[in-house]
Amino acid sequence: MQVHRTLLVALTIIASFLLPVTEQDLASDRNALLALRSSLGGRTLLWDANQQSPCSWAGVQCESGRVTSLRFPGASLSGRIPVGILGNLTQLRTLSLRLNALAGQIPADLASCTSLRNLYLQGNRFSGPIPESLLGLRQLVRLNLASNNLSGGISQGFSNLTRLRTLFLEHNLLSGSIPAELSLPKLQQFNVSNNLLNGSIPDGLHKFSSASFLGNSLCGKPLVSCPKDVPLPSIGPSGGESGEEGKRKKLSGSAVAGIAIGCVFGFIFIVILVIFLCRKRGSKRTRSIDMAVLKQQEMVLQGEKAYGDADIGEFNGEYSVAAAAAAAMTVPTGRKEANGGGAKKLVFFGKTAKTFDLEDLLRASAEVLGKGMFGTAYKAVLEMGNMVAVKRLKDVNISVGEFKEKIEAVGAMDHENLVPLRAYYYSNDEKLLVYDYMPMGSLSALLHGNRGAGRTPLNWELRSSIALGVACGIEYLHSQGPYVSHGNIKSSNILLTKSYNARLSDFGLAHIVGPSVAPTRVAGYRAPEVTDPRRVSQKADVYSFGVLLLELLTGKAPANSVLNEEGIDLPRWVQSVVREEWSSEVFDLELLRYQNVEEEMVDLLQLAMDCAAQFPDQRPSMPDVRRRIDELSRRSLPDQVDDVEVVSSQ
Repeated sequence: MQVHRTLLVALTIIASFLLPVTEQDLASDRNALLALRSSLGGRTLLWDANQQSPCSWAGVQCESGRVTSLRFPGASLSGRIPVGILGNLTQLRTLSLRLNALAGQIPADLASCTSLRNLYLQGNRFSGPIPESLLGLRQLVRLNLASNNLSGGISQGFSNLTRLRTLFLEHNLLSGSIPAELSLPKLQQFNVSNNLLNGSIPDGLHKFSSASFLGNSLCGKPLVSCPKDVPLPSIGPSGGESGEEGKRKKLSGSAVAGIAIGCVFGFIFIVILVIFLCRKRGSKRTRSIDMAVLKQQEMVLQGEKAYGDADIGEFNGEYSVAAAAAAAMTVPTGRKEANGGGAKKLVFFGKTAKTFDLEDLLRASAEVLGKGMFGTAYKAVLEMGNMVAVKRLKDVNISVGEFKEKIEAVGAMDHENLVPLRAYYYSNDEKLLVYDYMPMGSLSALLHGNRGAGRTPLNWELRSSIALGVACGIEYLHSQGPYVSHGNIKSSNILLTKSYNARLSDFGLAHIVGPSVAPTRVAGYRAPEVTDPRRVSQKADVYSFGVLLLELLTGKAPANSVLNEEGIDLPRWVQSVVREEWSSEVFDLELLRYQNVEEEMVDLLQLAMDCAAQFPDQRPSMPDVRRRIDELSRRSLPDQVDDVEVVSSQ
């Protein structure tokens, strides 16, 4: 009995010491979070300061009574993070502040977060050097500092991060060379492209693709070889070269002269031979445009895919490349190409005016718009000045007859909210689709491209109009038959005319491009029941459209399946916020100024959630969706007109 009593007293004493410490630590974490909120501008972090525990606050996760994760991606946060705040969160394991507008230097006191494993700060305006203190965080596994204004060099101290698997530093102002002794044995993803780096690439980084290093003055594998150092001759006591070396010098001089003369004659012979072969080849082949520049630009796009799924205008919301060669190909004329109209021929649809041909398209200057699921898209400027969009398909594994049948069905689609397919080209090596060019780019670019001070806000009227236009386009597609669907609805496939009319692109291509294209690239839009990207039901289209509506209303991009990046499951996130009755937290800050249409915004939010229902039979049909959007758009119009009249009368 005495033993039990003694044990109970001991446990009570231990608990009295431990519990206050835990509560005290959590209180310290809470104070640090409140200090963080007060120091940042932009969207307010709507936390209930009356709650003693921060563990239920949005974006905050706790374990064992301590804050271990902060996730505020794309939350429109701005300002500078003072030193002395984040360092107090000593049990922090994940910090995600990506895609905001945070400026200043990266807080050096992050070094106090010794348990930090994942640090995502990309897509901000951080400047200054990378703090050396970060290089002491030996538990780091993922480090992404891309797309900031960081300067200075890449320190040898990165070798301290022996557990690091991801290191993204691209699109900064880093200078100097990459340390030759840099050793990161577990590194799986690496990118330093588009900085101011020079020198040779260390041996330990040769395994990464050239896209990881482009946009610098670097050399060595996997880029071009570095120029070899020329050894200086040894100097003898008399100031001349030593005996043996002098002889070698004389021999080398005569040998070099002979080699030089031989090279000149050899070069002339090769030039003559190449000219002869090219002329001979020209009688059998059409004009071919060099693809070297094009391939290099596509490699840049592949590098961008590592931290953002590049699509038509999707990466950073802007066109990815300022200049590139035209989409090139070589079409043999010695045999008939099964393109529906003989060799070397574009096949036009319907009443499309045939103002250009294949030769005109090949001669056109081109600009890479993006690399997506079905291929690479270009803006081609023809010699007569008009512009078209060309999509160069990849992984087309169906037969010629099946391709012709399916693409002609796509070309027959005619609706004001679809991007018209004007022509196509088919050969064994190339499959091209020619569309009208949409000058305002994609909805993704408009929503996520520039969130800074110079951004033109996308108002409620435009957003509701775009939603209605997309709904009309999908409704038209679904009216073509019970098994006709789009299959790839997302904001980067919504293109805009000069008057901001929405037009759907990429419709019908899911049934043409082979299954090797991973459907996970549109995971944030994909209905939970979809397993095969070629078999997407109309109800699955409705789900994708619901996610698109949520993207319009929240200003947040849904989760894309980018390796080792956490994403936002928009339907789940909105449900959690609405459940806590924080409805105002859902809407994009740019929409909160339109208080006279708050009811319509809430109605559209409810419609979006209905569309994104978990089970297909709970989702409305597209005609019903289109009707409901039309009604709320008409309902909000009189209020907006009244506002204009009031302003005018004043």
